[in-house]
Amino acid sequence: MIDRYTRPEMGELWTDQARMEAWRRVEVAACEEMEGPAAEELAAIRAATFTVEAVQEREAITDHDVAAFVDVLAESAGPAGRWIHYGLTSSDVLDTALGVQLGLAGEIVLAGADELVTVLAEQARAHVDTICVGRTHGIHAEPTTFGIKLAGFAMEAARNRDRLRAAFAQVAVGALSGAVGTYAATSPDYERRVLARLGLEAEPVSTQVIPRDRHAQLLQTVALAGAGLERLATEIRHLQRTEVLEAREPFRTGQQKGSSAMPHKRNPITTERITGLSRVLRGNAQAATENVALWHERDISHSGAERVILPDSLILLDYMQHLAIRVVRGLVIDEERMRENLGLTYGALFSQRVLLALVASGMSRDDAYRIVQEEAQKAWDTRTDLRELLAARGDLDLDLETIFDLGHYGRHAAEIVTRLDAVV
Repeated sequence: MIDRYTRPEMGELWTDQARMEAWRRVEVAACEEMEGPAAEELAAIRAATFTVEAVQEREAITDHDVAAFVDVLAESAGPAGRWIHYGLTSSDVLDTALGVQLGLAGEIVLAGADELVTVLAEQARAHVDTICVGRTHGIHAEPTTFGIKLAGFAMEAARNRDRLRAAFAQVAVGALSGAVGTYAATSPDYERRVLARLGLEAEPVSTQVIPRDRHAQLLQTVALAGAGLERLATEIRHLQRTEVLEAREPFRTGQQKGSSAMPHKRNPITTERITGLSRVLRGNAQAATENVALWHERDISHSGAERVILPDSLILLDYMQHLAIRVVRGLVIDEERMRENLGLTYGALFSQRVLLALVASGMSRDDAYRIVQEEAQKAWDTRTDLRELLAARGDLDLDLETIFDLGHYGRHAAEIVTRLDAVV
């Protein structure tokens, strides 16, 4: 992933140095659980080093990255290097090391997922009673509260956090089962001991590789978390439109520039960036799904794609989560504009309350619906408040004070938002 979208802590996990260091950890742990190496040989193996440059130079000869790495590490260990990679095949090292890397990446992603839930819940609680319009199909529907709106996003973020936790847990596996997964040169007990040193579970049946449905599940979960971030970003983008302007991204006045040509612009660039990057996550999830069907016990058709999609997806999700955290924490919320927008339909958004009151008074639902639909449309068309139109009729027995009470719509808001206590 390009530096622009890479946060340092996550980016460090996917460098060539980090990848080969994970390989080294697997090779050393494997030697530590062997019966062959003497104590002084183990000391030499633990002290063995490599450089990325040396491995790359060797790979130019071997045309095999793991073989090149083993050559360099073994040479550094001296005579004891004969034990390095003893009884192992490349996938034993690659897949097990990948499990180690994914575990470290998961810690970072899950910390960000937790923080996102927290900041959304904080804003939801702060605005539990902030009345605003609710929209369906992009059209004014009925009043809600901004706290209820944000509580929904917080709950979704919590579900994505929980799904991510489960997805990282199921991919935290390794295998040292040999060329076709029969333990011909190792044993299940040896595998368990080595993996215990690395904090991984053993893949029950690994053939030669860890089955790629595990990695596909992870990237599908990452894509779903990205879709949740996109939904949040899309909402904020809509609310920042000039015609709406109920909430907007933070903007550093006097420093940030919204447009190179138009100084007045404050564009929702951060949420637009989240929206665009979520598409990359979905594409990567598709590639991960296609990686599942390998030939027989193993091929490497998954390898090239995986070296791109796994680090890129986790780097992007980490970045996108922290963009969202920054936006939600600094969200500029205009409560006065929310109140103004509630009046754009001239009271038509109270139509259901009027409908129910007429039905409760004894009128048939269809007759009541037709009356309210006609009067609501008239309110909108003539820019006359619906309450005035209903009062002027004189043939309807309605408690207009109660019907047009905005407080009615937020009376359960506290109860709804309190449900967040179960997740944060």
